[in-house]
Amino acid sequence: MPGGADGLIDAAVFREWMVGMGRRTAHTRIAHLLCELFTRYRAVRLANGYSFPYHLKQTDIGDSRGLSTVHVNRVMQKLKSDKLIQVVGKTLTILNWDGLKEVGEFDPSYLHLREAA
Repeated sequence: MPGGADGLIDAAVFREWMVGMGRRTAHTRIAHLLCELFTRYRAVRLANGYSFPYHLKQTDIGDSRGLSTVHVNRVMQKLKSDKLIQVVGKTLTILNWDGLKEVGEFDPSYLHLREAA
């Protein structure tokens, strides 16, 4: 079967991203991205508790979510002030996983990961 399981997973990820671009607010899009990053880091055992390496620039997030850097900055500040996340240096810590998942409308099942959160 061409593509096999990897092709199906890629298609599921693509569908999730397209829904995010068309139907989700900026706040929800960024929260969803952070949830997905954490889930992927955790699956490969690179997360430490609820902390993971965070090397993205706001321009990278904006480009991937269709948002301006200014808008990304506002959303990140809001996520921090809501005590959902904390960024120290190159590490992002999720302070409230259930809250971030709710804001991001995140269901990790589309990733088909064994260690999904």
